[in-house]
Amino acid sequence: SAVGRGPEGPFRSEAYRVSAIARGKELRLTLSVLDPAAATPPQDLVFRFGMSGSFRLCPAAELPRHAHLRFLTRESPPRALCFVDPRRFGSWRLGDAWQPERGPCVVSEYHAFRGNVLENLDDRAFDKPICEVLLNQKYFNGIGNYLRAEILYRLKIPPFEKARTVLEALKDQEQERRKKDPSLTLSKKLKLRQENPDLLELCHTVPMEVIMAEKQLFDPEHSDNYAAFKNWLQCYLVPGMSSLRDRSGRTIWFQGEPGPMAPKGEPRKMPRKKSPQLKADPEAPTPKVTPRALKQRRRAAVNPPKSEEKEEEKEEEADRPRKGRARGRKKATAAPALPEPEVPLSVRRSCRISARRGKGETGSC
Repeated sequence: SAVGRGPEGPFRSEAYRVSAIARGKELRLTLSVLDPAAATPPQDLVFRFGMSGSFRLCPAAELPRHAHLRFLTRESPPRALCFVDPRRFGSWRLGDAWQPERGPCVVSEYHAFRGNVLENLDDRAFDKPICEVLLNQKYFNGIGNYLRAEILYRLKIPPFEKARTVLEALKDQEQERRKKDPSLTLSKKLKLRQENPDLLELCHTVPMEVIMAEKQLFDPEHSDNYAAFKNWLQCYLVPGMSSLRDRSGRTIWFQGEPGPMAPKGEPRKMPRKKSPQLKADPEAPTPKVTPRALKQRRRAAVNPPKSEEKEEEKEEEADRPRKGRARGRKKATAAPALPEPEVPLSVRRSCRISARRGKGETGSC
């Protein structure tokens, strides 16, 4: 599109195939010519989706807004495979190279991911709290802000426990399992792991839950998609949970104690929403619902509140403070009300007289 920020591809072909493979938070598309006699080489594009990026297949005459890249079909009427990104945190680049400094994918390369973590526990990266290390894409490629909260919550691990302490315990447990009963069959091992998963296993299975339920949770065609996703969440942005900002400025949600490496300051609690049940008056008139109110309700059902969106934005932006006047702005607390000073009677009379002599307006001190 005219406003797309990504590069324009040099690939040209009348008939070609689009295939894809995912790795962590990236997706690689490969465009390959169908005609074997053609000399056109394949073209690769690697995508990052940001907060709102997605692919959508739709009629070419009904392109969605913010369709920044389009692949048109030759059928009649034609359709378009679009990369849609309303908030423009997503991006694409030419070539087949994955982003450097990204480790094995937690979903598609689980065993390599697990080995990469446990074999590199001497790295200084693991000196940090476990909640911060879970966002390190060198070791946890694919884990984001809401996933780390859900994983730590299920295992009751304090978010600010030292990462090496948590992960070395997994290494020891793995060795003990092998020593105790090396004759366990693979099916029994899998059953034990399903019943008592560790942190690295949940880094694989929790994202898989989201992937398997993707149609229900994230389909933009359904107006209740955000409500379904909120119902799936157990910790992130859930009323009653506590939150703290880590050293990267991102908010971690948790329950219980934060852990020994927690930053200074008391955790904030997500207020529980009260839903008062009022008795309906049978004689009360039914309130009128204006078109504007209906539009606001539909928008609220589909789009998350602004405060929740800001939490997700920090995940997709670089680890830098946010630009603008909002940086460092602190929340103002309401000052206690002071008693008004008593005004002498003579002053009050003079105020009334001066008001009468003006433009006929009444005044008071």
